[in-house]
Amino acid sequence: MIPETQAPTTEDFAAMLDEVFGTDERFDGKVVTGTIIALDKEAATIDIGLKAEGRVLLKEFAGPGQDAELAIGDKVDIFVERIENATGEAILSREKARREESWTILEKSYEAEERVDGVIFGRVKGGFTVDLNGAVAFLPGSQVDVRPVRDVTPLMNITQPFQILKMDRKRGNIVVSRRAILEETRAEQRAELITTLADGQVVEGIVKNITDYGAFVDLGGIDGLLHVTDISWKRINHPSEVLSIGDTINVQIIRLNPETQRISLGMKQLQEDPWASVEQKFPLGTKLKGRITNITDYGAFVELEEGIEGLVHVSEMSWVKKNVHPGKIVSTSQEVEIMVLEIDPEKRRISLGLKQCLDNPWESFADNFPIGSEIEGEIKNITEFGMFIGLADGEVDGMVHLSDLDWNRSGEDAHYKKGSRTKAVILDIDIEKERVSLGIKQLTADPISRVKGLRKGGTVTCTVTKVTENGLEVSLGDGDQPMDAFIRRSDLSRDRSEQRPERFCAGDKVDAMVTNFDKKSRKIGLSIKTLEITEEKEAVKQYGSSDSGASLGDILGAALAASKEEK
Repeated sequence: MIPETQAPTTEDFAAMLDEVFGTDERFDGKVVTGTIIALDKEAATIDIGLKAEGRVLLKEFAGPGQDAELAIGDKVDIFVERIENATGEAILSREKARREESWTILEKSYEAEERVDGVIFGRVKGGFTVDLNGAVAFLPGSQVDVRPVRDVTPLMNITQPFQILKMDRKRGNIVVSRRAILEETRAEQRAELITTLADGQVVEGIVKNITDYGAFVDLGGIDGLLHVTDISWKRINHPSEVLSIGDTINVQIIRLNPETQRISLGMKQLQEDPWASVEQKFPLGTKLKGRITNITDYGAFVELEEGIEGLVHVSEMSWVKKNVHPGKIVSTSQEVEIMVLEIDPEKRRISLGLKQCLDNPWESFADNFPIGSEIEGEIKNITEFGMFIGLADGEVDGMVHLSDLDWNRSGEDAHYKKGSRTKAVILDIDIEKERVSLGIKQLTADPISRVKGLRKGGTVTCTVTKVTENGLEVSLGDGDQPMDAFIRRSDLSRDRSEQRPERFCAGDKVDAMVTNFDKKSRKIGLSIKTLEITEEKEAVKQYGSSDSGASLGDILGAALAASKEEK
């Protein structure tokens, strides 16, 4: 008897099919090899050996800027994203397959620090996108070239080498650099080229860039710096005054450092140094014409000939304009006449004078106004030590010291106003130091000279101007400027009972003896008492003594009578 068998279920058929064909899910997310079984204008149909087939767009098989070259029957690696059993179609991607393959290769190149080939195919914010045989990398704008590139179009859609700077497979990030490749290549070229160069060598180069401090010159693979001071012997404010980008020029290698590969260049060194014969060309004291090239706070530079400049210091610009900015005396590009004052060929300095080519107002003033002359001017400034007066239409200033303002009053007590006019006497002129000393008190005679007997031991007649408790204030001499003095209470009389100031009134005339006189400080000491004692001694000496029987009254009476007869 044939035993009965149980009919197979649906699960049994599935198990048998899996056993024969395998499970489709084991293909998901993996790269498999498929066969192109059909082609149309847009896509290729690919058989990957499953129950389902898939379609892939033709553009996924083409590189940037290229067309796909496929044929039916071609074997291609393809990435299986998922199997759509419901529709019987597989979702495939050639691009992801290439990417997976590329990542594996790129990781090996990154670890070995090897170059990789890629194609710049698009622009993004901050840089560009690069196709590294399926993997998309980011190329920062700063890593495109060694110098900023304005137009990247010529670099796109062409295969060229790159250096991987950073990559992260989990995040799908790759950063590459084209600049690193160029710098490495240039470094090799520079190292080779620099062995052919030497100090003092004259080479030809092309101006590649111009800055405020100089120009960079390409010597055929290596750049040298041509500093602005080495472009020409004459003053240059900016290199663009002489050079333009793209110019082909001859330069001399001034300094070469093989280790740092820095090269200093010079153009003016190919010309004769104009300073070599400067002393013969411009002897001291020579007057010549030049052009103002630059003005500073301390003076102005004058070009005497191309490559030779001299400085007119602010102190040598004008005889009379002091503490004035040079820009208010001369202007740039102005032609002026100057005198050579000093030359230092080693330091390449020439000191020039502008005022030396003009009439010296101090000499003219000395000729027109000799010492002792009376002159009038405007008070320009008043200081703690005196005041300055403008003379000769303001070209020359004279100074009146405090001690020369008034014969009797101190300078602080003399009142003058700025802007007012006053007369003065010229006391001294120093042309070299540009000084004129003036005096105002000298306009009148010294009151001392008008006072008779004004000497120590002399007798003077004075007028009481004020009676005080301590003595008398008196004045000596006549005129507008009498001299003031003071007679102390104890000096009013030899008799103590008569030493009373109230005995006198303002306006009284009194005789007194000069006990002290300092002409410089103008201090006068007067004493009626000393005069009386002196007169008594003289009378006794002349007319006898009391020992002869004559009384002191008789002696003084006789002296008084004799004095009247003399008068």
